[in-house]
Amino acid sequence: MGALQRWFCALLTRRVQEPPRSREVRLGLPDHARDYAGWVLAGVPEVAAVLRDTDPDAPMWAWGEDQHARFWARRMLFETLVHRADAERAVGRETDVDPVLAADGVDEFLVNLPYAGLFAPDVAKLRGDGETVAFRCTDSGAATGEEWRVRLDPDGFRPLPRTGGDTASGPDTVTVRGRAADLLLLLYGRRSYQEPVFDVTGEVAVLDRWFAHTAF
Repeated sequence: MGALQRWFCALLTRRVQEPPRSREVRLGLPDHARDYAGWVLAGVPEVAAVLRDTDPDAPMWAWGEDQHARFWARRMLFETLVHRADAERAVGRETDVDPVLAADGVDEFLVNLPYAGLFAPDVAKLRGDGETVAFRCTDSGAATGEEWRVRLDPDGFRPLPRTGGDTASGPDTVTVRGRAADLLLLLYGRRSYQEPVFDVTGEVAVLDRWFAHTAF
């Protein structure tokens, strides 16, 4: 996490316009494992300062869909959130995530996933014959009915236009329903669709194929 903080800061400070040739950044890694927590915390003020001073609309290179500085702010938010969940689960705590924030995290993941083949080759191998995979929020409140659908085609996969839960285009091959926070952790491989917090209908073999290719 500390390395990502410093790498993102370097990209934003330089406003890079093309993919960097290496990830060599002055990390200042501590000599002892016991000092890593302090090292991560020490990077937070720089992250906050860089994000505060950067125009989110500034054009720059990003590995995902949005070629502006705001891509990296959003990416950093959800990288941090997921690693926070890792740390909390390691000590037996559940992660409390606002449903609206979690829903935005689901959207960020799925919108950018088609571009992740840059560093996750298996993603680029995800194919199908027109099957659709749907993820639907069951939260009450602002995230109610939020839904994301992805179609698997012979030449790749793509997110479908947001429908707000409207399935008029026909039934999906497989649908996963759950709270936005659980869906977010599911997409990042931190949960299993077989857990009771999810309601799965349809062809689970398609879901297995999805997760076999989207882990990174």
